[in-house]
Amino acid sequence: MSEQTGTPVVRDVEARHRYEILVDDRRAGLTAYRDRDRQRVFFHTEIDDAHAGQGLASILVEQALTDVRASGRRLVPVCPYVAKFLKKHEEFADITDPVTPEVLTWLEAQLAR
Repeated sequence: MSEQTGTPVVRDVEARHRYEILVDDRRAGLTAYRDRDRQRVFFHTEIDDAHAGQGLASILVEQALTDVRASGRRLVPVCPYVAKFLKKHEEFADITDPVTPEVLTWLEAQLAR
């Protein structure tokens, strides 16, 4: 496991439908999404093995959800990590929509493109 020396930076890479977390200007992880009307549907989060155990996933998801709030969108936590994060961070409950079969069918079609 490598030590992070710089402050992690989170950025929205809209063209790739994901937020990335950078450490020392290198991508250390991401959380992927697709937009459905006014919802941002999060479906996958990963942190590179070299950065595991440093709390980066929590930083990444918290900043991504804060960005969702600022944009006026709502979020749908299909990703298990995002769902787990929301159980501990109720401050995002007011912008969280449930995962429904309709959302899952829509997401599957989006990802098949």
